[in-house]
Amino acid sequence: MMAKLRIGVVGVGHLGSQHARVLAEIEESELVGVYDIDQERAKAVGERYGAVAFSSLEELLRATEAVSCAVPTESHYEVAREVLKAGRHLFLEKPMARTVGEAEELLSLAQKRNLKFQIGHIERFNPAVLRAQEFIEDPKFVEAHRLAPYNPRGTDVDVVLDLMIHDLDLLLHFMGKYPMKVDAVGVPVLTDKVDIANVRLEFEGGEIANITASRVSAEKMRKIRLFQKDTYISIDYLNKSIDLYRKRNGEIVPFPLEVDRSLEPLKLELRAFVQSVLEDRRPPVSAEEGILAQRLAEEVIEKIKQRLEKAKLL
Repeated sequence: MMAKLRIGVVGVGHLGSQHARVLAEIEESELVGVYDIDQERAKAVGERYGAVAFSSLEELLRATEAVSCAVPTESHYEVAREVLKAGRHLFLEKPMARTVGEAEELLSLAQKRNLKFQIGHIERFNPAVLRAQEFIEDPKFVEAHRLAPYNPRGTDVDVVLDLMIHDLDLLLHFMGKYPMKVDAVGVPVLTDKVDIANVRLEFEGGEIANITASRVSAEKMRKIRLFQKDTYISIDYLNKSIDLYRKRNGEIVPFPLEVDRSLEPLKLELRAFVQSVLEDRRPPVSAEEGILAQRLAEEVIEKIKQRLEKAKLL
């Protein structure tokens, strides 16, 4: 009989309810229960997916081996700390915490207790990204756009931690190194936090990346373009598609790539976490990587803050 991981979900709002659905579907996991400060919501989600709606976090922790946490960012540190102190493996949505300092404390707790700790950078599991990865070698110029219409959900943090951090994580993953120079601009538009931002990153080998994120755009766009020797790769996250061109015999020719669009990134992501616990191996997006992405995001935020203060817009 297959071993199953007894797991619970903390925070079953828009995203957390999807975590519950997926964990109820994954054959390697047993969705034991859910917890949310909104008890009615927890009860509804629990009933939908055959799980107990626990009345406290402590009760859920006593009944599980692992937890998937999808509470608002402002509560990540407090909830994650309790989960790790209880000795439970943890999947934590991005960003890890409000600050790098908090994130490092959480990592230290997990390390002391030898716990698996994965961060929810879901674009790593986009089937287009997974398919394109084998063709990405030493990019020299990277350009990313992540644009979205305004949505009050997620505005507890600025657009860098809300949206741009996805592309910062992927950039670090693709480049395999941390930038040596960060230059960023951004402004508040519809909230009191930065709603649109652009960052230019320079790396030690001369590589350049230009990343834009906006939550005040008319239409959605989520694309990243990578330029490397004799190759151009464009990944559309929304459509799960890839355009790949290569230089052949002095001409630029398309190189068609098939992508299995039926694959669900969230299911791939959560299954990878469950398997990392059951098989005792390193999660594919480790807490260490989550901290690097958060550190870079904080540098971007600080550069923007300095410019806004200088312009007396803060």
